[in-house]
Amino acid sequence: MQACACSANVPSVLLDFGKDFALAGQPWTELETKLALYLYFQLTFGQLDQRNPDVIKLAGVIGRTPSSIAMKLANIASLDPKITKSGRKGLQGASAQDRRIWDAFHADWSGLVSEIEHVLAEHEIRQSSGTVRENAARFNFERYGEQTTKESVVEVRLGQQFFRSAVLANFERRCCVTGISEPALLTASHIVPWSHDPKNRHNPANGLSLSATFDRAFDVGLMTIDSNLRVVLSPRLRKHENDRTREFFQPYDGAEIECPIRFLPDPDLLNWHKEAVFKEA
Repeated sequence: MQACACSANVPSVLLDFGKDFALAGQPWTELETKLALYLYFQLTFGQLDQRNPDVIKLAGVIGRTPSSIAMKLANIASLDPKITKSGRKGLQGASAQDRRIWDAFHADWSGLVSEIEHVLAEHEIRQSSGTVRENAARFNFERYGEQTTKESVVEVRLGQQFFRSAVLANFERRCCVTGISEPALLTASHIVPWSHDPKNRHNPANGLSLSATFDRAFDVGLMTIDSNLRVVLSPRLRKHENDRTREFFQPYDGAEIECPIRFLPDPDLLNWHKEAVFKEA
């Protein structure tokens, strides 16, 4: 099987896990730290545990123990202002490299997510065997999906699973309006659509965890979220001629959404939705 065309854009040094992954007990490399952050943003605080299957998978790829990965994730949590303000603190061992890469993600979500997923895709395609580092070829987080094995994957799809996982984790896998928690009914909704704002395609602050009905209502402008993080229904829903439709939505009008654990929805993006999509009449 040939490598997908997008892999040609990946710096060759990133494709050499032997150079970029250190042995257990050695200082964390830049690529290892990027992978740890990539995973961190997709987990809730309670999942930063050595028994978590995704933690175990990452440990197997980079040749470290699950407890080492869990400690790194806890150190990263000490950089998370939303978590520390809530009173839940991570460890205090975050390195200068951790801080630098944390800032790099926030400055360029799409760039960092694309870089990591290109690396995972390239190694998945190579199907290497033998050493722990070579086993990275077969590694992907469960949420990453089977897209890495298909030559026909186009770059625009890379990162979609990351966005979904990061947004749902941000709202502790509940609809931020209704509170329902069945994963099959939840959508990671872009505030500003994927096609409109490439810079924020993978930014979790551009996402809301919504159940299917509210995702559709948000998408077509029958509801929005204001700067105070409250639900605003359009007059069409508030005054709907069908009693059941009106009664279904009315309890949520003006209700505050579920508090995210990590990223507050970006107010500028919410304002864009209100001005460009929401139907006020």
